[in-house]
Amino acid sequence: MSSFIGAGVLLSAFLLDAFCGDPPNAFHPVAWMGTFIGHCRRLAPTSGNAVRFVYGIGVVLFGVTVVALIGLGVERLSAACPLWIAIPFQAVVLKSTFSARTLARAAESVRTELSRNDLIAARHQLAYHLVSRDVSSLDENEVSAAAIESVAENTSDSFVAPIFFFAIAGLPGALVYRYCNTCDAMLGYRTKELEWLGKSAARIDDLLNLIPARLTAIVMILTYGACSSRLRQATRIWLRDHRLTASPNAGHPMSAAAGVLGVELSKKGHYVLGAGQPLPDQATIVTSVHLLWTTCSATILLMAIGLLIVSSIRVSL
Repeated sequence: MSSFIGAGVLLSAFLLDAFCGDPPNAFHPVAWMGTFIGHCRRLAPTSGNAVRFVYGIGVVLFGVTVVALIGLGVERLSAACPLWIAIPFQAVVLKSTFSARTLARAAESVRTELSRNDLIAARHQLAYHLVSRDVSSLDENEVSAAAIESVAENTSDSFVAPIFFFAIAGLPGALVYRYCNTCDAMLGYRTKELEWLGKSAARIDDLLNLIPARLTAIVMILTYGACSSRLRQATRIWLRDHRLTASPNAGHPMSAAAGVLGVELSKKGHYVLGAGQPLPDQATIVTSVHLLWTTCSATILLMAIGLLIVSSIRVSL
């Protein structure tokens, strides 16, 4: 894939996501990945930590090989096509690896229920779309905080990371990242059933997200933080609080978002990010969605410009 085509694919995929969103699950490659991983989970050995660990590695490696080959195949096929076919063809595939619009709509569904003073419905929307934790006792501020935290974390996991890996490794890179992240989402839990089965997926996902999580925080602060005159404060909170979460990566975009938005984000018994700032409310959810789109747009432009610079350097050589 040439860097020029890559920049066109990035911009086209982003516009496709912004205006069209996700296709139904029956036609969505990530849903297919989830179906495969779920099938592997049901067939997993039920005893022996070592056996389950090796089986989990096999699930990751097999899927990575398949999706990488698919990505290479799409690139090879499109290389023989004119640009007006090649770019949209690759853009459709790349679009399947990320989704800002769906994330924004999920956050909006929570805000809508809060605006109707229906806390029970807001909790339901939060649990259905955004978090896996118990939400039954959360008040309005805590529901708002959880929604904002999820939007911030998923800005990295569901957008910046696949875009980053596309920029450095094309469609195979984006698809491999999305498969590994889906494995972690479905298997990477510290439960009796999944502790060893999903251990390799969780560690690989942590490794893959090291750069994207930090890049997301930096882009958030330099774009939205600078525009809102909170650059210094957001930077201070990010550097101070990013280590407070159990995940080595999630704390970066979440603490940056706390600093940029000027709110305290907390999960009882686990962490407090931006301590001492006002608690978030439904209006802050709206602002977090603005932050999402600003960060996504800036990331697309950054990666597209980078690819065009690489293309110009190659031409000059």
